[in-house]
Amino acid sequence: MTDTVLSLKDVTLRLDGNAGPVEILHGVSLDVRRGERLGLVGPSGSGKSSLLMIMGGLERATTGRVDALGHDLSALGEDALARFRRDHMGVVFQSFHLIPTMTALENVATPLELAGVRDAFERAGVELESVGLAHRADHYPGQLSGGEQQRVALARALAPRPDILLADEPTGNLDEANGAAVVDLLFGMSARTGTTLVLVTHAPELAARCDRVLRLRDGRVDTDQARAAE
Repeated sequence: MTDTVLSLKDVTLRLDGNAGPVEILHGVSLDVRRGERLGLVGPSGSGKSSLLMIMGGLERATTGRVDALGHDLSALGEDALARFRRDHMGVVFQSFHLIPTMTALENVATPLELAGVRDAFERAGVELESVGLAHRADHYPGQLSGGEQQRVALARALAPRPDILLADEPTGNLDEANGAAVVDLLFGMSARTGTTLVLVTHAPELAARCDRVLRLRDGRVDTDQARAAE
């Protein structure tokens, strides 16, 4: 079995703007190994979030090839992409994207139910307990703090045991204390489950916890540096 779970070759992204086409990514190539924790950093507008979206099949590359777990994402239709993400990927955004009319437990159970898991609610309860929110299972998102909502979002993303977890500024809307708690959970759960983590962040201390840091500038890879052995 190959050790590479994500592979991008000469990926470009061009989007139509009001003033014409805008070049977002320029010939990005990279491989991400199984179990690796990769940080994507760079100034605003450098293409970090766009690159993450392409890795998850949420945005299609204009040219180039994107392979995830041996599947060419550009060859998959929207329904097949959705099924692939359901079965293999978790995504955590800066905005929590919880369903406001569902309780914390129901939010976490939803992807499990969609995947046909029979004990979806039991497993969802275990995931909520793992992020310290078993006592908030029956609360709706509007009744939870920002830190609690992000912990629910993290539990939801990891409940199906994805091969790959994509996180886009997961602490961006949190205060320092809640952000630190979410980061500890994120890295702890990734290590415990063996999930490959790709993380977009502006925080140097968060990037420093990754195994490798890829710095983007103007839609190109500027540096690609592995963390020194401790």
